[in-house]
Amino acid sequence: MNLPLNVDFTGKVVVVTGAGGVLCGDMARAYAQAGAKVAALDLNEEAVKKLADEMKAQGFICEGYKANVLDAEALEAVHQQVKKDLGPCDILVNGAGGNNPRATTDNEYQHEAKEGQKTFFDLEASGVDFVFKLNFQGTLLPTQVFVKDMVERKHGCILNISSMNAYIPLTKIPAYSGAKAAVSNFTQWLATHFAGSGIRANAIAPGFLVSNQNRALLFNPDGTPTARSAKILGGTPMGRFVDSEELLGGVFFLTDDKASSAITGVVLPIDCGFSAYSGV
Repeated sequence: MNLPLNVDFTGKVVVVTGAGGVLCGDMARAYAQAGAKVAALDLNEEAVKKLADEMKAQGFICEGYKANVLDAEALEAVHQQVKKDLGPCDILVNGAGGNNPRATTDNEYQHEAKEGQKTFFDLEASGVDFVFKLNFQGTLLPTQVFVKDMVERKHGCILNISSMNAYIPLTKIPAYSGAKAAVSNFTQWLATHFAGSGIRANAIAPGFLVSNQNRALLFNPDGTPTARSAKILGGTPMGRFVDSEELLGGVFFLTDDKASSAITGVVLPIDCGFSAYSGV
C-alpha cells in the first residue's frame, strides 16, 4: 500500500473497530505501515486475525481481537488485553457500522411501490433499532471504553466514520441515514466534551465506495451499473466512485497531532464532490 502522507505514528497505539471490513482494514494496514501498534477489532475474529498475520509477516505490529461493539463488558475485556499486548490507546478509529435489509425499502418513492415489495410501512422496528445501535451505540460504547486511557494521560484522538447520508439522507435507507447523522452530531459533542482533556474528536464522511455491502445495489449480476449507480455518478462532479485508499489521507491528517492540532469537531467529506453539487 502506498501511504498518502509521510506521517510517523511510531509508538502510537491505534485501535480500529470494524477492521474486518475493507475500509477499516485498509486503515489498520496504513497505520501499521506508518509505525503504529495497531489493535484490529471486529466481530469477525477470523478476518482480523488474518489481517494481523498479514501485517506481522511484513514486519509491522498488529494484533487482531474479536470484539462486539455493542457489548460494553466484552469491549472492556478487549481493552484490558490491548493494554497488556500493546499499551494504552492513543488513537481510536470507530469504524464499525453498516446497514441492514430489515431497515431498507425496496423503492425510492412510495408511489412507485408494487405489490409484494417492502415499503416504508413494512420496515421492521427490530431492524431499525439494530442499525441505530450498530452505528451510534457502536461508536459510543468503544469511546467510553478506550478513551479512558486518553483522559488519564490528557492526550489522544478520536476519529469517527460518518457518511454522505449524514448531510442529505439517501432514499431506501432511512435508519442508516439517521444513524450516521447521529454520528456526526456525536462527533461534535465529543469534541466539546473532551476539549479540556487534551483529546480531539473528528470524523470523515466517505462518499460512495464499492464494497461487499453495497455491490448488489450498484452493479447488476452481469457487472453493468444499476440505475441507482448511474444516479449516484450523475450527482458526483468527479463522475466516479471513491477508492477506499483515498480515505487514508484524511484519516492520517485528522489523527496526526502536528498536522491538525487545532482541528476538532469537524466532519470531513471525502466524496469526489458529491456533497458540493446541487444537481444543477
